[in-house]
Amino acid sequence: MKKIGFVLSGCGVYDGSEIHEAVITLLAIDRNGAEAVCLAPDVDLREVNHLNGQETGATRNTLVESARIARGKIRNIAEVTAGDLDAVIFPGGFGAAKNLCNFAEKGAGASIHPEVARLIREMAEKKKPIGAICIAPALIAAALGRDFKPKVTIGTDAGTAAAINQTGSEHVNCPVSEFVVDKEHKIVSTPAYMLAGRISEAAEGIEKAVKAVVDMA
Repeated sequence: MKKIGFVLSGCGVYDGSEIHEAVITLLAIDRNGAEAVCLAPDVDLREVNHLNGQETGATRNTLVESARIARGKIRNIAEVTAGDLDAVIFPGGFGAAKNLCNFAEKGAGASIHPEVARLIREMAEKKKPIGAICIAPALIAAALGRDFKPKVTIGTDAGTAAAINQTGSEHVNCPVSEFVVDKEHKIVSTPAYMLAGRISEAAEGIEKAVKAVVDMA
């Protein structure tokens, strides 16, 4: 059975992984006959009240919070290498741009959590498929833009697309129901909630993108 790394960034759209995207992706991985290997970095994050969108002043641990989505079956990303996986997928949620990297604050000049950057580069160097959903393609662009110049999509948002292009990557506009494949680097991305107004819209593109990743693995 193909092993698909699934890198979470917490639990909740404003300070972690987008839960709808995460669950849809996990379901799609399973339906495509693969095994999801849930991963997250062991790092503290700033908590956001999801009722009002404001930071609470408290912190939570990304690995501990991600375990909620993974039903407790999760590994520290520092313990996993590209050799353990056939592919890797990153769901969206602001955690992808705040906890896995600081693209939300720094844009094209973003720095990336060292273990996240290591795994992304290992996968790219070994030509193993990488999937990225919603805002997560910005993370991939920040990690690989200078050396690999990947093609990715976050949908049609001009500001985010411009920042992605500034990393050396190439942004490709894409509707919510579709996905973009960089065949050379085996990178698959889809807009999901960067464009979706309903969970069914997010699901359509995610399901297609996950199938493409699993088939490519």
